[in-house]
Amino acid sequence: MNFTIRDATAADVGTILRFITELAVFENAGHEVEASEESLTASLFGPRAVTGAAILEADGVPAGFAVWFFNYSTWQARNGLYLEDLYISPDYRGSGAGKLLLRHLARIAVDKGCGRFEWSVLDWNEPAIRVYDAIGAEPQNEWIRYRLSGDKLKEFAAG
Repeated sequence: MNFTIRDATAADVGTILRFITELAVFENAGHEVEASEESLTASLFGPRAVTGAAILEADGVPAGFAVWFFNYSTWQARNGLYLEDLYISPDYRGSGAGKLLLRHLARIAVDKGCGRFEWSVLDWNEPAIRVYDAIGAEPQNEWIRYRLSGDKLKEFAAG
């Protein structure tokens, strides 16, 4: 199988939305997807976009994707690359495709002078955790991730 990775374009939003939905279903959260082709076009490719996206193809057929953005470390005084989503279609899992996408993003991080390449994984996603362990990534168990969203975010912001 011949894998290639290319920058995503606005023409890919239908494929990206399909992958996002498949990922959410895999994570038992399909009902939480609010994205649409229109919102993805604006947020990924519009003039205010702060993200990057890549499509992984297997012999020219979309087989996975990744979306990332740059964050910032005050301690390093450098940007970092944060992987928001990485998804490989079930037919291509175990083929090394995910590792190829991770290496692609690592190269972007190095080329852009980033001090870190980070992501989150659900604690039950053992296949992904095995890949991350195998490439030398280290879990950051001392940090607890917090989130405000939806009505709670709006209520807090309102005071």
